[in-house]
Amino acid sequence: MTIDSFFIEQRIIEAVKNLLNGCVNEILTGWEYLIPVIDFGSFGSRYAVAPVVSLLSCERTEKERIISLDAYSLSVTFTLFEHEDGELFCYAYSTAFAKALGEDVTLGGIADRAVITGKKYIAPKKPHCGEGWGLELSLRVTVEQ
Repeated sequence: MTIDSFFIEQRIIEAVKNLLNGCVNEILTGWEYLIPVIDFGSFGSRYAVAPVVSLLSCERTEKERIISLDAYSLSVTFTLFEHEDGELFCYAYSTAFAKALGEDVTLGGIADRAVITGKKYIAPKKPHCGEGWGLELSLRVTVEQ
């Protein structure tokens, strides 16, 4: 057992990455339209995108303290290269992630429940200047201690 397996925070981040690399990519490749796949080994291109999964905070309300439940806030951020279908790609990633998470709300048994709490679509400030679309998904992951 490695030291990383002791930290629930690391296990949550890895579970989200596995969901993106696995189920989300399966959903994307099953659609008629060609959408860049998710690949964490790439730097992003027209053929692959590398989202950033960040743990933002962990909190406990009074009720959550009583039942020993930690609530983690995460963000999954997609930064896309400029492309005429960039907006469509954002919607596709958002829909595919929501569908994949709906099929595995426990993130492979790591969490009690994971839900999307927000979606932010980021348009380029100035079209045709090299800046692409972006998508930020906010997640709430609850884990019983």
